[in-house]
Amino acid sequence: MRDIRWEEPFCAEGSACFRLGTDEDGNAYIAVAGAEDTYVTDSREALRTLIREIQAGKADHLL
Repeated sequence: MRDIRWEEPFCAEGSACFRLGTDEDGNAYIAVAGAEDTYVTDSREALRTLIREIQAGKADHLL
């Protein structure tokens, strides 16, 4: 079992809450709050890149 340190959930009104987590091996995790056993994982650098791209507006077409 992985020792994932989950952050507080990021929630929007009327939608699912997402949680970000990390472990000591440099991995990053994204899960729906309450379903942390099912997650997407990649490196912390990949998570940083994802966040930067979202901040830059590259996912705005999904809104």
